[in-house]
Amino acid sequence: MKVLVTGATGFTGGHLARRLRHHHGDTVAVLVRTPEKGAVLAAEGFRVVVGDLSNPASLASACAGMDVVYNIAALYRTAGLPHSTYRAANATGVTLLIEAAAAAGVRRVVHCSTVGVHGDIEHPPANEDAPLRPGDIYQVTKVEGEHMAREAAAAAKIELVIARPTGIYGPGDRRLLKLFGGVARGRFVLLGDGEIFYHLTYVDDLCDGFRLCGTVPGAAGRTYILAGGEVTTLKTLIAITASVAGVRPPRLRLPVWPVWLAGAACEAICAPFGIEPPLYRRRVDFFTKSRAFDISRAKIELGFAPSVSLRDGIGRTLEWYRAHGWI
Repeated sequence: MKVLVTGATGFTGGHLARRLRHHHGDTVAVLVRTPEKGAVLAAEGFRVVVGDLSNPASLASACAGMDVVYNIAALYRTAGLPHSTYRAANATGVTLLIEAAAAAGVRRVVHCSTVGVHGDIEHPPANEDAPLRPGDIYQVTKVEGEHMAREAAAAAKIELVIARPTGIYGPGDRRLLKLFGGVARGRFVLLGDGEIFYHLTYVDDLCDGFRLCGTVPGAAGRTYILAGGEVTTLKTLIAITASVAGVRPPRLRLPVWPVWLAGAACEAICAPFGIEPPLYRRRVDFFTKSRAFDISRAKIELGFAPSVSLRDGIGRTLEWYRAHGWI
């Protein structure tokens, strides 16, 4: 197949572009914001188109001749940015991409959203029909992006599939460095009792799920949660990580609410200056909000079958950290 991947200079998009090309044999083009950002991909032989989701001309060029477009590009949580910047990347830009894809004769767009649109899960495990309760501007604009994508696809008469991944991890990612690396180095502090659920997705499994979204005929018009095959409590995840790393599980535990108040104070002080706070409430939410999801729909309708166990995935991630000097 001939496919376009947006967000290919990021962790997930980069893995997807390479897996589609090397594992599945697809011809892959990538959309990047600057030639410098795309230099590595160009050197690897990918067709690189310079542009972004706000530039219709670049989208038209990128979509030309494609069978499927995988929209992985998104603006994640970054301090000091106005809400309009999030909306431009996570919502409005999705509409422009779908319109460009339809005009170019693309058969299907796979849009990457997030399980974060469901917010805190009151009755885990949640499925795709669980209430939408976004908790911050990133999640709010992801909900808006889903709505706008469906409207644009219906108007343009193009197939659309929406994927909602859980927490993505694997070699190359550092968002979970504080968890995995902290445990491996004996420097992790647990807030609360660790009995909330946490659900991860190994990046290769996720990329295979994305391709199923792009290729299974009956997936058109559907929304799928893509997640790993194992759900654990945070406490158990920490214990598995310690076992894989060959260290004792961390013993230090602190109450949640004093740290949450400290995070609120840091945000209030740093936000006016556009500074990333050293501690913020979302970091504390990690220890208090359950995330457990039911992937039955993806298994039944797509044949989605995550194969990388938590132990193996964490082991591969820790090896990458060590090889690159992060732990």
